[in-house]
Amino acid sequence: MIEASFTTDEVPALVLAGEGERPASVEIVGARAQVTARVTGRGKTWKATLPLRAARWGGPELPLPSGSYEVRIADAEGSAVRPPEGLPVTQLGTLRAALEGWTLRVSPPINPAYDSGEGQDALERRYATRPASGFENAVFFESFYGRNASCNPLAIDRELARRAPHVTRYWSVVDLSIAVPDGAIPVIEGSPEWWRARGAARLLVVNDWLRRRFARRKGQVVLQTWHGTPLKRLALHRPGFDPRRMAAVVRESRRWNVLLAQNPYAARILGKAYAFLTRPVWVEGYPRNDVLTRGDGTATREALGIRPGEKVVLYAPTWRDDRDQIVDFVDPGALAAATDAVVLVRGHSRTLLPGRDAEGPRVIDVTGFPDTSLLLLVADALVTDYSSVMFDFSVTGKPMYFLVPDMEHYRGELRGFYFDLAAHAPGPMVRTQDELVAALAADDADAYADRYAQWREKFNARDDGHAAERVVTRILDQGFIEI
Repeated sequence: MIEASFTTDEVPALVLAGEGERPASVEIVGARAQVTARVTGRGKTWKATLPLRAARWGGPELPLPSGSYEVRIADAEGSAVRPPEGLPVTQLGTLRAALEGWTLRVSPPINPAYDSGEGQDALERRYATRPASGFENAVFFESFYGRNASCNPLAIDRELARRAPHVTRYWSVVDLSIAVPDGAIPVIEGSPEWWRARGAARLLVVNDWLRRRFARRKGQVVLQTWHGTPLKRLALHRPGFDPRRMAAVVRESRRWNVLLAQNPYAARILGKAYAFLTRPVWVEGYPRNDVLTRGDGTATREALGIRPGEKVVLYAPTWRDDRDQIVDFVDPGALAAATDAVVLVRGHSRTLLPGRDAEGPRVIDVTGFPDTSLLLLVADALVTDYSSVMFDFSVTGKPMYFLVPDMEHYRGELRGFYFDLAAHAPGPMVRTQDELVAALAADDADAYADRYAQWREKFNARDDGHAAERVVTRILDQGFIEI
């Protein structure tokens, strides 16, 4: 018989206790995180304490990401052990947790009164439709729907904190497992604090759609940085006529005051795709790419456990509209062995929640790593497909490879392209992993030198390491926040 309880004595934890010889190990294992218990006991009874916190990539210990976790007991005949009595949803400060058999469920620490449609409606009425008068001299940041604190909003946050440290900075997060920049205040999506901050901040800096029926107040400014130069068709340009989608796109773009573009090509495409034709578009390069010309990847390599001198191949495909998880066109373990390299696997942000970490010798799944730009900095080569990461990695001048076994399906049925990738790709296009391995071994950069130079001239002319400085200067000069 095993007994279970939650405690907050030191940190939120699940405590399991039983009789007999103590297990060799007790763990809780999830898709993107796991925790090993501290097990004590002298043979008659035992106790395992599982902190509901984890540290990754050398960062701080933070509450576990929301989701389901399996409780595993090794060498205690776990399959024959009757599971403990279930524990109801319990508020544990930085998270909520419940135990159902051998399944632990973790969720954000939102008051149950607000964790419902009715509760969210009440918060919207309080903070969105009837906001307090005046604005707080604050910036509300959100990146990829609060799944991390990264991308252009992160680079702008760092520069703004340097030049206007008195300005309050809120970061929208799905839960408290998300590390926010030093000095910033995390606000959990859907909480009263989140609704209030989003409605009261003078400036919002986001890189994707605003949700939860956002209504921009008069005098409030939304800077939409977006999250990549597009190859694949977006918004109004997506295949198929869908009146509801078209209405949603126009409604969304009307929420923005300013759009940031990496280059003139992106400015033109994004402006048309989102019917953003009469308001300002800032063509300043991407702040997230400043680190690619000015940064040092040593700390990131150490955090990932990559030894000095080891070759690093980053596999970063985009997501597919017809599947939730990362594509399975690469066997990362076999690729690592064939190339004598560490293979980093970076799924798109839309595959973060439904997916599970890839495993294997010399394979590191970095889908949950907070900042893609730092991964680009440490990679010696990039393998991608149709992802906008190609327009960022080219800042480095390092080789790119395009693994595109589903080119016809993706281009013809799922999305479509704005230009012929095959005619302009600054690196080899391959269809299979064997072809990819051969291309990596050939390392024929000279064959693509002219294409690469033309690509960088078109897409990276403003990626000079000072984009964040220029963007923040415009924010301050235009009075979007008080200096």
